[in-house]
Amino acid sequence: MAVIIKYVVERNGAEKMTFTSKAEADAYDKMLDTADELARFLAASSLVTDEQQAEALALYMAQQKDDLLIALGAKKPAPKADKNEKTTKAKIAAVEQAA
Repeated sequence: MAVIIKYVVERNGAEKMTFTSKAEADAYDKMLDTADELARFLAASSLVTDEQQAEALALYMAQQKDDLLIALGAKKPAPKADKNEKTTKAKIAAVEQAA
């Protein structure tokens, strides 16, 4: 018989998600905290009047945090690798492994 450890993220008495890794569960919980704060931020404005729409938008923004930070200028985008450079590196690695 196997022992399986599961980490459950719970909000307001409702189970939201189950993970096998504590780090993943913590990251998801933090994302939900961010979504809650963003929902409060959106509710304070008169731009989004529908509460469900504000919550959905806040959740989307929290899930896309890195892209949002780049759009706000708080984070620099990751440099894009040249396709040819990637292919060349992959070919070199394959040749080195074969040798």
